[in-house]
Amino acid sequence: MATLTLKKKNNSSKPSPDGERRAPLRGKGVSRPRQTLEQAQAERQERQAEFDKRRAAEERMSAAPRGRPEPRSDARPGPRGEARRDARPAGGNFRREDGPPQRDQRDQRDQRGPRAEGPAAEPRRDQRRASGPRPSYPPQREGWGEPQRPAPRQRAEHRERMPSDEGERLSKRMGELGMASRREADEWIAAGWVRVDGKMAVLGQRVGPEVKIEVDQRAHKEQAKQVTILLHKPIGYVSGQAEDGYEPASVLVRSNTQWSDDASGIKYHIGHTRGLAPAGRLDIDSTGLLVLTQDGRVAKVLIGEDSNVEKEYLVRVEFVGLNGEPVGPGRAMEQMPHERMALLNHGLELDGVQLKPAKVSWANEDQLRFVLREGRKRQIRRMCELVGLKVVGLKRVRIGRINLGHLPAGQWRFLAPWERFD
Repeated sequence: MATLTLKKKNNSSKPSPDGERRAPLRGKGVSRPRQTLEQAQAERQERQAEFDKRRAAEERMSAAPRGRPEPRSDARPGPRGEARRDARPAGGNFRREDGPPQRDQRDQRDQRGPRAEGPAAEPRRDQRRASGPRPSYPPQREGWGEPQRPAPRQRAEHRERMPSDEGERLSKRMGELGMASRREADEWIAAGWVRVDGKMAVLGQRVGPEVKIEVDQRAHKEQAKQVTILLHKPIGYVSGQAEDGYEPASVLVRSNTQWSDDASGIKYHIGHTRGLAPAGRLDIDSTGLLVLTQDGRVAKVLIGEDSNVEKEYLVRVEFVGLNGEPVGPGRAMEQMPHERMALLNHGLELDGVQLKPAKVSWANEDQLRFVLREGRKRQIRRMCELVGLKVVGLKRVRIGRINLGHLPAGQWRFLAPWERFD
């Protein structure tokens, strides 16, 4: 049976035969001992002194004047007998102050012996290609006239599809027809989903009133995925982007704030919060129905230039009078003159622009009901100031056919597929 024996490791720390203990061997990876602060400072000063000395020497050499070499007395004649212009100093050497003398290569060729007489050797191809004027495109020939670069087929097709300066922009035309918003129309055109008279449309194209516009089914499918959200905005939130430290109302659109009685049948996911934009605004001190949508068609219906959708508000007011007008005790409905109530319905101006007719009536003794077909900035509050009323509370309860209903403050629901504002 074989046995296995293990050799003991050689311990270099053991004492040597002469009785002395040897230090362990140190390999290449062992670093040198660390310098003291005084040694490091001395080494740095020494390096700095060497650098300053070398730099001063270079400056002296660059500042020294250099003389112009004198022409050689034994200049060789040129091919026609005249002396060569590129005369060199005698000896053919150019002495440099910052290096060893360098001999000119032509002098080295002269030392080899006289050149052989005869026709000059033909230059190499690469030399012939590099010398002389560059050829034009296409090459000039007699009778050709000026060179013209032919246009490829793609360039010709692009010129045919370039938008003209006549007619109306295609995206604006699609918005007027209710196909999509201008932004959506531009996105569809860029994706190649729009055709005009059978040809693919291009961005910026202008069309006439009689053209036939066709939209790919893929665009309609993408449009069907867009959602509209109805939110009961509480006081303290802004409608659009965050401002003055106040959060936008869109932060309230979360899975845990969806109304439990939402009957739309749409299942919420995080993609529904992307690209939400308010279609109409409510002041930070106002509450009520706020529409957030991803669909440009909905935004056009509610806030477009030709929008005619009604917005209904309940406004709690106090009568404060005009320019120190005495105000006695009582309710606002009793104190306010009838002729000022008529001005609220029609006859007021804001910023020099006549307001559209409105429907204003008393809901109770201190609350007015406003029905407007336009949305100017802080319109209701400014209208009330013009007739001596102070707005205490404002709530939007209806937009078109959609009512706020029993939707709690701070919660939201989807606009159902069968619901419409107009």
